[in-house]
Amino acid sequence: MRLCRFVIGDSELVGFYEDDLIFPVDQAAEVHSNMSGEELELPPVSDPLDLLPPNGPYQQTAAKLWNWLKKLDPEKRLDLSVDTQDVDLLIPILQPPKILLLAGNYAEHVAEQGGTAAERAETFPYVFMKPSSTLNTHRGTVLLPLVSPDHIDWECELGVVIGDFCKGVTEDEALDYVAGYTVVNDITDRKYRPNPDRKPRERDKHFDWLHGKWHDTFLPVGPCVLSSAGVAPQNLRIKLRVNGETKQDGTTADMVFPVAAVISFISQWITLEPGDLIATGTPKGVGNAKGTYLKNGDEIEAEIPGIGILANSVMHEEEYLKAMDSDEADEMDDSEDADDSED
Repeated sequence: MRLCRFVIGDSELVGFYEDDLIFPVDQAAEVHSNMSGEELELPPVSDPLDLLPPNGPYQQTAAKLWNWLKKLDPEKRLDLSVDTQDVDLLIPILQPPKILLLAGNYAEHVAEQGGTAAERAETFPYVFMKPSSTLNTHRGTVLLPLVSPDHIDWECELGVVIGDFCKGVTEDEALDYVAGYTVVNDITDRKYRPNPDRKPRERDKHFDWLHGKWHDTFLPVGPCVLSSAGVAPQNLRIKLRVNGETKQDGTTADMVFPVAAVISFISQWITLEPGDLIATGTPKGVGNAKGTYLKNGDEIEAEIPGIGILANSVMHEEEYLKAMDSDEADEMDDSEDADDSED
């Protein structure tokens, strides 16, 4: 079962996601009740976590509704759906409290960057954070920042959505706290150098790397969240295409630290909360390894089969700001024309 958040008209809704079609949950529940005579205990929801394991109060009802919907006559199903192209998809998680990401969690990715991955027993996961201002949606625009537009890279990753408060858990327990999985593209500025004329300091290299993760729009997430029920997170394919050309094609089986180990590690000192998002690292195939970077007009598709395709366009921030100014000017002209007609 896959769920998404979307806007249609003036309404923000939660829907069952099926790539090309979305089924609004509240509408499906109403039709189910009318057709079956069975009233479902499913009030309008705004947060997909309410419908997901481990503690979603309506998870069983949602699963029942989804199973009914799958068996429905194709024409009736179509009547209940909206075309994905006709809505604006939102981040599938409602305001994640924390956004945590892993660096160097695939040995071949470390190697293509010129490093050597240590054995799991000899090290620990590198965890960093991104601010919420980096969040971006399916079909959102990734901006090449004015301050550093020339070395912007892609990283397709499996995103883990936490569904319950989690502290000090073992690896055997860790997956019991997962609500679902999504697709994340950890966009990265590989060569951001604030104040290039600065006096070098010991920690510059670390913070140059970290600052390069924090530009606005640099974390597309979506298009949906897949329920964790029955999902083996170490058996998922990870793919990324730029302008239709495959750049990454890996598998979560190659993680140095699997999902359960990551959750267990983080939970030893951080309380994970419902809605927290953990991006688990990227396989080989990033642009920096070949000196190839995103350009104005590029189209990116980050895909995890079984979850979906997260698509984003790329635009230089300068061009984007000009377009915004033009749109605002057009709106002002339209407003003035309306005032004149009233006079």
